[in-house]
Amino acid sequence: MAGTSFFSKLARLWRHRWIDAADVRRALPPEALERLAGRVAASERRHSGEVRICVEAGLPLSYIWRGTAARERAIMMFGKLRVWDTADNNGVLIYLLMAEHAIEIVADRGIDAHVSAEEWAAMAQRMAAAFRAGRFEDGLTHALEEVSALLVAHFALAEGQADRNELPDAPVVLI
Repeated sequence: MAGTSFFSKLARLWRHRWIDAADVRRALPPEALERLAGRVAASERRHSGEVRICVEAGLPLSYIWRGTAARERAIMMFGKLRVWDTADNNGVLIYLLMAEHAIEIVADRGIDAHVSAEEWAAMAQRMAAAFRAGRFEDGLTHALEEVSALLVAHFALAEGQADRNELPDAPVVLI
């Protein structure tokens, strides 16, 4: 984003201010967010990983003006939401920036060591196809199922082992 013109910064600013809480509620109403939280909880009962979903309407003004990319913001949210701070280093953040239709999957080093960059990118592309069709809950549900399958394959809970549930299950929505 370095070297962008003043007018492109203004256009980006407009795009990020145009998307608001009402847009997020239309895409993911409260009942959809509740269902997603339930799916995260069910997923985490099968593995030791932690999954967080973060949906952001638009970036804060300072991020837009600095030319921050969606990936950089997702990595910052990965830290802020403490997804990196799990016992087995196997947290995964699914981040959606609505103003740019950007999808980022940020994985901690424990799970990332088992999954190629191409697999994460393919997962994001499948989510993007659902989002383009206006199926936000479906796209997030399928991504969650894919992330869960990877976590079960590499970090399955042993018979009788309880889930520590180190992080909240509810999606984070930033307006």
